[in-house]
Amino acid sequence: MTPATDPKSVVVRYVEAVRDGDAETIAASFAEDATWLYPGSLPISGLWKGREAIVADFLGGMGRYLDPSAPVVIGLVNVFSEGHQVLAEWTSQATAANGATYDNRCAAVFTVRDGRITSVREYADTHHVANVLFPES
Repeated sequence: MTPATDPKSVVVRYVEAVRDGDAETIAASFAEDATWLYPGSLPISGLWKGREAIVADFLGGMGRYLDPSAPVVIGLVNVFSEGHQVLAEWTSQATAANGATYDNRCAAVFTVRDGRITSVREYADTHHVANVLFPES
């Protein structure tokens, strides 16, 4: 595998693109038929199917719950890989649209094939997400 298609490199590049707000690289990181599973019973929970739904609706849709004038700070903490599977851990800090402080530690198991992310199973403190981003739910 070349560094461009190595699963660990693909995931690191993706997380860095999220950190840097690089929408082109974010979209290019996913296979057309990728899936993203987000836990819990929140408005954003469930299985997101397809690159367009993941990038535009799930990831892109999070913006409405955040203060657009405040930065979103993503920090990659750990990355472990074995074959096509990569476990990444990151921190995510932002200000919610309601002014509350969002500060979460997340992890996800990524599957990467042919240089593209084909599936993600994310784990996060959904209680914190609910309290900060969805207090009315």
